[in-house]
Amino acid sequence: MMARKKKDKSQRWTLSDSISALIPINDNFDTMRSRNARTGILFILPLIIGFLMFELGPLIQSLSMSLSTVTLIPGQGYQLTWNSFYNYQYAMSVDPYFNEYLVQELGRMAANSIATLVLSFVIAVILNQKFKGRTVARAIFFLPVILASGVLPGIESQLTFNMLQGVSDEIAESSGVNISGALQDLLSVSGVGSGVFTVLFDMIDAIYDIIMASGIQIIVFLSGLSAISPSLYEAADVEGCTAWEAFWKITFPMVCPLLLVNAIYTIIDFFMKNDNQVIEWINNRMTRGFYGPSTAMSWIYFGVALAFIGVASAIISRGVSHYEN
Repeated sequence: MMARKKKDKSQRWTLSDSISALIPINDNFDTMRSRNARTGILFILPLIIGFLMFELGPLIQSLSMSLSTVTLIPGQGYQLTWNSFYNYQYAMSVDPYFNEYLVQELGRMAANSIATLVLSFVIAVILNQKFKGRTVARAIFFLPVILASGVLPGIESQLTFNMLQGVSDEIAESSGVNISGALQDLLSVSGVGSGVFTVLFDMIDAIYDIIMASGIQIIVFLSGLSAISPSLYEAADVEGCTAWEAFWKITFPMVCPLLLVNAIYTIIDFFMKNDNQVIEWINNRMTRGFYGPSTAMSWIYFGVALAFIGVASAIISRGVSHYEN
């Protein structure tokens, strides 16, 4: 057992390994792992160059504004006066709504991200099965990615909301029963805690947004499911393994590494949504001339997003390494 742990540690890719993969005069340069690392660097090189040329400057400027008092000078632009961390203190302790919106959005992000990952994985497993019209079904589930671009989200969201609201009203009027209210009463008398009760109905209310945000995750999971060798399932079937056991022993462990990719994408996608109350409030403060506090709020929001990504990566990575071992 100890030898296995040492072997696992020796196989980990460290920072020194990443640097040595770029230096021709060393023993690791010609290994397959180093070649794959260089290929990955070349793949993201345009993104790195674009960031350094077009985004690094505004990023530094935004950071300096968050640490200064911004004074507009007509005809000359603006002047920055260093005020240390006053803007951050203002955002966290003086602003009346920033903390409230931040806590609300973080709770909604946690619930919706978990629901999105679970739903996208279940749909990917279903779409990976062989049935007639599978290509059409896959295209339908990818449509939300297309609809989520441009000006379509506002149009189709409002139309869909009106349609769903109309259907709900018609059902309530025809049956004389408020389905949502009846379900709430049922869960209340069944002993379900109020916290679980609130989260559950928030997820039900957000089911449309969850489905709209699942397109990319479904594609990623499908790519992982398609890469699983059928011989693994054949061998499991010969050994008398049931479909349920094959799912937990083969399907889920093989796709588990992609869970980290989808989790990071889902968190970032949620933090960048247009209907996010925190972003709307930051834009509101910016348009009202609170340039320093609004940029400080942006950096706080950015730091919280990175913290959530780090926590999710640490938790999921432990599970992934467990299944890989």
